[in-house]
Amino acid sequence: MLRIAILDDYQSVARGMADWSRIGPDVEIVSFDHHLSEDDAPVELLSFDVLCIMRERMAVSRRLIEALPRLKLIAVTGSHTQVIDVEAAQERGIPVTLTAPRASNSAAELTWALVLALARKITQEDRNMREGRWQSTVGFRLEGRTLGLIGLGTLGARVARYGQAFDMNVVAWSSNLDPQRARDLGVEPVSKDQLLRQSDVVSIHLKLGPRSRGLIGASEFQLMKPSAILVNTSRAAIVDQSALAQALRDKLIAGAALDVFDPEPLPSDHPVRHLPNTILTPHIGFVTEESYRDFFTGIVETICDWRQARAGAP
Repeated sequence: MLRIAILDDYQSVARGMADWSRIGPDVEIVSFDHHLSEDDAPVELLSFDVLCIMRERMAVSRRLIEALPRLKLIAVTGSHTQVIDVEAAQERGIPVTLTAPRASNSAAELTWALVLALARKITQEDRNMREGRWQSTVGFRLEGRTLGLIGLGTLGARVARYGQAFDMNVVAWSSNLDPQRARDLGVEPVSKDQLLRQSDVVSIHLKLGPRSRGLIGASEFQLMKPSAILVNTSRAAIVDQSALAQALRDKLIAGAALDVFDPEPLPSDHPVRHLPNTILTPHIGFVTEESYRDFFTGIVETICDWRQARAGAP
């Protein structure tokens, strides 16, 4: 009997997003609707042969790999991962597979939803309405204001088009920005400091790496307008979390919308839950039915291919 664990299936929907019966009749599939801690995982996953990992929700360390004697395959959704100890897996002869979905605008769409919600104070007014108040805030319109994109890759370029559709001036910076490509997109290439000084909305669209970790910190917040808002749907560690909290407390910026956190899931007592002028969403940039169907169908195909290859091996 092949035992398969689907990890961090928070909404308990993975089983309905793909035809898992294709893997075979001699299979037991267990879906975990909660996050396993580093201490719980070795015990809870001891009897499983396959781990299905959704993006970077679950870290698979050398310690965990060495604690799972039955583990034979780690199947990860997404085109890259920084949370799997691939070297430790290779030493055990355990394949680590990646499953990229079709190109998706899901994260860009969420980014723009957060921009609008911050600019028009939608979540604050929703709460106030439910508590009996009426028109207690004053928002700002996006037309004529400046959208600053830190990163102008696939997602950044999509958000640039959204900004242009709202008649915003769009500027961009990254350490490897192609100025001509930016201009071809109708985006003005600027320095990082210029972007932070000019922008009314700053939106981050970078991958996390050595160059981007801690890229936005205390000195960067000092450059921003007091009326500016920050949106981060990329990775939490790109922004210094302590500096962000202090900037919000000191009103160096007007607000922040965050879809990414460190750690995840965000602990119930984490200070960021109590920061003023924030909108928080639980890393749902890619969480759409379409993306889930792509991801989990890819996982099923990966496991089927792996089983077929094992069956045909000498």
